[in-house]
Amino acid sequence: MRFRHPDGTTVHLAYCTNVHPAETLDGVLAQLRDHCEPVRRRLGRDRLGIGLWLARDAAHALVTDSSALRGLRTALDRRGLEVVTLNGFPYEGFGAEEVKYRVYRPDWADPERLEHTTALARVLAGLLPDDVTEGTISTLPLAWRTAYGEDRADKARAALVTLAERLDALAELTGRSVRVGLEPEPGCVIETTADAIAPLTALAHERVGVCVDTCHLATSFENPHTALDALAAARVPVVKAQLSAALHAEGLHLPEVRRALAAFDEPRFLHQTRTAAAIGLRGTDDLGEALETDALPETAPWRAHFHVPLHAAPAAPLTSTLPVLKSALTRLVGGPHPLTRHLEVETYTWQALPPDLRPRGRAQLADGIAAELTLARDLLTELGLKELP
Repeated sequence: MRFRHPDGTTVHLAYCTNVHPAETLDGVLAQLRDHCEPVRRRLGRDRLGIGLWLARDAAHALVTDSSALRGLRTALDRRGLEVVTLNGFPYEGFGAEEVKYRVYRPDWADPERLEHTTALARVLAGLLPDDVTEGTISTLPLAWRTAYGEDRADKARAALVTLAERLDALAELTGRSVRVGLEPEPGCVIETTADAIAPLTALAHERVGVCVDTCHLATSFENPHTALDALAAARVPVVKAQLSAALHAEGLHLPEVRRALAAFDEPRFLHQTRTAAAIGLRGTDDLGEALETDALPETAPWRAHFHVPLHAAPAAPLTSTLPVLKSALTRLVGGPHPLTRHLEVETYTWQALPPDLRPRGRAQLADGIAAELTLARDLLTELGLKELP
C-alpha cells in the first residue's frame, strides 16, 4: 500500500511475511498464493506491499539463480504484490516449534550474517518495483548480549564496515540503493534506540541505520518522541519502522492479572519482560521467568515482548501498547517530512496467542492481517497522508 505524504514523497506500508514462514523458495511462492494475495483481495486493493522474510536457503536460491529471481518477481507482479523491504533478522528456523534464543544466531560477529545480509540486498535490488529506487532490510542488533566480548565486538564492527562498502557497490552497479537497519530489541547488545547511536555514529554511513520496532520501543519503556529526536540529533537514519504492539499489564499483585499474563507464556518465542521501576529499567529474558520469580517488582506496570494484533488488544485486565505505536507514528510520518518511508506491520505471533485467540485456518488469519493493515491505513490517513491507488 502506498501513501502520498504532504511533502510529496511516497510512504510504503507492508506486512511482514514471517507470520507464515517458509524455509525454501517453493515455500515463499506458496505464501504468495495462500496468504498474501488473499489479504490483498480482502483489502480490495490492486496492489499490496509485503515485507518478505527470506530464510537462508531461499535467499541462497535466489541470489545464485537469476531465473529464480525473475520467477519470484513475476509471481509478485501476477498476484498484485510488491516488495520494497525485507526482514533479515531471523536467519532460518523461524517456524520451528521452539525458536527462543536461536533467532539471534548467527550474529554480526559470524561471517554467515554478513553473507546472508549481502545476499538479501542483492535479491532486493532485483525485486524492487520499476518505479522504486530504494529498498530496506531490517537486521539483528549486533548480537544477543551474552558471550559478546571485545573480540566479537571488533568482528561485528568490521562486518558492518564491509556491509556498507558492499551496499555502495550494489548501488553503483544497479542504480538501486538498499539500506540496512539494526533493530533494537530487549536483551540484545543494542537493546534501545539510545544503544544504537554510538556504534552507528562511529560507522557514519548513510546506508546503515536503525529499524524502529514499536513493540520493542514500548517494551523498553522508551518515549517515542525522545527516542526519535535523539536519533535525528545524532543523524542516525531511521531506515524503516515496524508497526507492532507489546503486551501491557498493571496490578501484578492481583492473581487474575498474573493468570491472564500466564496465558501468553508459550514455548516458541522469547518474550522479554520489562518494568520501569524506581531504580531504573529491570527485566527478565522471558515472561515465565518474570511470573515465576521475584525478579520484577509488582508495583509498576510490566510489558512483555509479545507482538499482539494491532486491532485487537487483549481482554481486560491486560491491554497492548498501541498508544506507543500511535505516538511513534505521529513523529515518524506526521511531521513536515517523514523520518522513514518504509512501514511494516509485523505481528508474527498469531499462532502463539492463547488458544482461544488464535486464528482457525488461513481465512481467519487473512482476516486478521487485513484488519491490522486497515487500522494502520486509518492511522496514516488521520495524519494527513493520502492513500494511493
